[in-house]
Amino acid sequence: MKYDFDELINRRGTNSYKWDSAPEDVLPMWVADMDFRTAPAVTNALRERIEHGIFGYTKVPDAYYDAVTGWFARRHNWNFKKEWIIYTSGVVPAISAIIKALTVPGDKVLVHTPVYNCFFSSIRNNGCEAVELPLVYEDKTYRIDFTEFEKAVSEPSVKIYLLCNPHNPAGRVWTREELEKIGDICGRNGVTVVSDEIHCELTYRGHDYAPFASVSDRFQSTAVTCVSPSKAFNIAGLQIANIVAADAEVRKKIDKAININEVCDVNPFGVIATIAAYNEGEEWLDDLRKYLYDNYLELREWFGTNYPQYPVTELEGTYLVWVDFRSTGLSSEQLEALFLEKGKVWLNEGTMYGAAGDGFMRINIACPRSRMRVGLERIGMVLGSL
Repeated sequence: MKYDFDELINRRGTNSYKWDSAPEDVLPMWVADMDFRTAPAVTNALRERIEHGIFGYTKVPDAYYDAVTGWFARRHNWNFKKEWIIYTSGVVPAISAIIKALTVPGDKVLVHTPVYNCFFSSIRNNGCEAVELPLVYEDKTYRIDFTEFEKAVSEPSVKIYLLCNPHNPAGRVWTREELEKIGDICGRNGVTVVSDEIHCELTYRGHDYAPFASVSDRFQSTAVTCVSPSKAFNIAGLQIANIVAADAEVRKKIDKAININEVCDVNPFGVIATIAAYNEGEEWLDDLRKYLYDNYLELREWFGTNYPQYPVTELEGTYLVWVDFRSTGLSSEQLEALFLEKGKVWLNEGTMYGAAGDGFMRINIACPRSRMRVGLERIGMVLGSL
């Protein structure tokens, strides 16, 4: 492996939300960012830009659009026009603006739970109601009950289905066949698919990411997709994301909402980092994916050997491992407090992601393996006392 992901880097005192929100004796394995340096190409591009010394308002250049469209065509066989792109400051602001653009207060937005917690706030903040449809959990993985899905989608007040592809925290990378069923059902019922694909680069053996809009021309013409290099290249703090929508009228509505929400401007560093990541970061990313998956395999083996009563969900994508602690009889809130207070390790409690997450915990393994092992030791201290 060309790149060193074993290096231990002290992030305390850098205004890291993940690390500086935690007491000194607590190991944070919660917030979804990584403890690795970003790709050298990104760092070099940022350094060159910083040396210029002037940081005025940003005009997004053609090179940015070329980098984005080129990356998705090359890596994921998804071809779209640069005119379809609306840039903004993050995927969450993007989702909020899309909901504002395509609904009116009182409308319903359907989500499959457990799902990314910010979906709920984006829906609520736009005066809409979240409809939670639990995924089916069996054999250490999740699937969609399409009969129940069609029933939920056919409700006239449901206007948007908010897809998470790959799915956080369930770890699923939806197959083309599953995405086709989703698109067909939503199409029959006049429901817009809005797909959060921020984790799209972080997929593992045998589980290739398929952009929802790439599955068919029909989906391409109606879907709205949110993407960003921030998760894969660990640049969330640079605040950059893209909305891709083929329909000109839909784009017009979204652009208006982006401006109403005042998230229409991006900073120069996000633009430069995106260009560098997409043009020069592939080799680094491929090494990262191998390292992350080896972390997952070690964590899964550790649980299987020491605590087989707590099943580890199959991880097809993301670096966020979902573990079933329901046999403890404790709620997720109780588990989080126990791990924090007794184990000095901070995990995400499952009910953040909807009622279907109760009894589960989410563990961030995007860190050097030695640091993950310390986290597992602390988790073991707690589990051994139950």
